[in-house]
Amino acid sequence: MAQDRQSDPFEQAPMSDSLRALARRGVTMRLRKGVQIITEGDRGDTLYIVLTGGLRAYSVGDDGSEITYASYGPGEFVGEMGLDGGLRSAHVETTAASLLVLVTRVTLEQHLKEHPAFAFELLSRVIRSARTATRGLRQIALSDVYGRLKQLLEDQARGPLPFVWEPAPSHKEIGQLLGCTSAMVTIVLGDMRKGGYVDVGRRRIVLLRALPLKW
Repeated sequence: MAQDRQSDPFEQAPMSDSLRALARRGVTMRLRKGVQIITEGDRGDTLYIVLTGGLRAYSVGDDGSEITYASYGPGEFVGEMGLDGGLRSAHVETTAASLLVLVTRVTLEQHLKEHPAFAFELLSRVIRSARTATRGLRQIALSDVYGRLKQLLEDQARGPLPFVWEPAPSHKEIGQLLGCTSAMVTIVLGDMRKGGYVDVGRRRIVLLRALPLKW
């Protein structure tokens, strides 16, 4: 019996008992990396629970640049913001081979009747998502690319300098995190390298000394 529980993805994923009960009501989906499960602007009444693998929510700008809003791992869910029948606010795709559970609004409503306390868990999640979005918009509005890149590097370098970030994200992935193009990331990192603050290689960034507050 213990061995069965260890091999059960519903038991392995870290989630509340109520969310696990909801997941068991849904439809499992095994997807490869890079599959888009939600399209921005579509109407939808489903959410997805991650059992294994991962997801990311993102948008694409007119210039083709991408911004990643959030990442989701096992035990987390995405899509709850569309349960009101409104338009989806972001694309969502798998970031690795993933096992997901699709839950419809009808299934969720039935679950809430039987587990009313789950409404508070769902509400807490919506509040956290809104708070995160507010912080992200504030950061984008108040910080330039250098400021955002500086913060990203300093968040990684929590020990003494020099700090080696390896493997580091690609310039495209950094641009997605910062809400700018990969070309802009390359330009800013190039300027920082010329100033003697960083050394940059393939999937490798070395923070040599403390970065200035402004560039």
